[in-house]
Amino acid sequence: MSAKKAGPSRAVPQFLRTLACCLLLTPALLSAAAKPTDDYRDEAREMERLAEQVVQSGRLPGLAMAIVERGEVLSLRGYGVVDSKGSDPVGPDTVFRLASLSKAFAGTLAAMLVQEGAMSWEQPITNQLPGFRLQDMDGAQRVTLRDILSHRIGIGYNFGDRLLEADEPYPLLAEKLGDAPMYCAPGDCYAYQNIAFSLVGDLVFAATGDFYAHQVEKRIFHPLGMFNATYGREGLEASASWARPHVRSGGRWISVRPKETYYRVPPAAGVNASIRDMATWLIAQMGHRPEVLPESILETVQSPQVETPGELTSSPWRRERLQAAHYGLGWRIFDYAGHTLVYHAGAVQGYRGMIAFLPERQVGIVILWNSESAVPSGLMPTAMDKALGLPARDWVTTPAPQPRRRR
Repeated sequence: MSAKKAGPSRAVPQFLRTLACCLLLTPALLSAAAKPTDDYRDEAREMERLAEQVVQSGRLPGLAMAIVERGEVLSLRGYGVVDSKGSDPVGPDTVFRLASLSKAFAGTLAAMLVQEGAMSWEQPITNQLPGFRLQDMDGAQRVTLRDILSHRIGIGYNFGDRLLEADEPYPLLAEKLGDAPMYCAPGDCYAYQNIAFSLVGDLVFAATGDFYAHQVEKRIFHPLGMFNATYGREGLEASASWARPHVRSGGRWISVRPKETYYRVPPAAGVNASIRDMATWLIAQMGHRPEVLPESILETVQSPQVETPGELTSSPWRRERLQAAHYGLGWRIFDYAGHTLVYHAGAVQGYRGMIAFLPERQVGIVILWNSESAVPSGLMPTAMDKALGLPARDWVTTPAPQPRRRR
């Protein structure tokens, strides 16, 4: 598969606006689509009732959900319990692991530093990381920050994740990138990564002399008012309220201690946050906090960089709704029934999460839950369908595969 490199566009990129307009004019879509709702308040209440039903059915211990429209929070609620062993409820300030929802913070921080002139999208990363190696050393000399953040350095999917899960330290795994089989020249194909993606943390340190997590806290968490957001297991467990991870055992959900594993790659999967924090983050990514995240930053990170056709078939809602799929810089960008959808999912042991928004319709949703259940993943397409006036489809009870870990 070939990578199609794209230059910067807007938070609602011009090329995507054009694409969406063209797709919306097709007769098939015109005949299938209903009128989109202009005010999402009633739909937000419907989503709350659906989330409540999902948790009360016993199919998962707890869940938190936020819905926003045009910069306003319409719904911010917790459902169920933080731990199946007790009765403490999930609330708006209960902290969850975000897993790969963390990647958008990495892309955004990088865009901020590039805008300041501290980093570059197009210079080879070997300028700052001279020890970086690939089997194709000529190719390694061409790998850029943009390639790192869009998963196109040329190696196979999720290189090193199994070793990371076996407690091999990140610095050693970063060195082993030089042993990874090459599937294409850097920049020419997409393959999702956690180890390679986290090289952005090393680049941030080289550019600023400061640790990656501290830069995110200083430049994003604090200015936006994400007061519960932290990095690492210590940060999670120090939270006043935090959701315990749950795994399935003996036909029921059992809480376990959070694994340290993916906290060792903070850019890829290190963030903890509450649903209140994530509503704030969503509003900022939708363009309503320009004093922290200006339009130029959003335009950059939300612009397609590489095609990801595998995303078109990995779940029922993708098969029925997606017309095209790309990866940006820490975000996925989908054509959802003719409309741009900015999206990411996250999964580590005992936690799942989804974040998505429609830039043109200005509706977004975040869902965080403390189990490996696939059921809540149907809430996202349900919410998007309601925003776009699409024919009703029961995505929540549709059988779906378990979300892949490490996404």
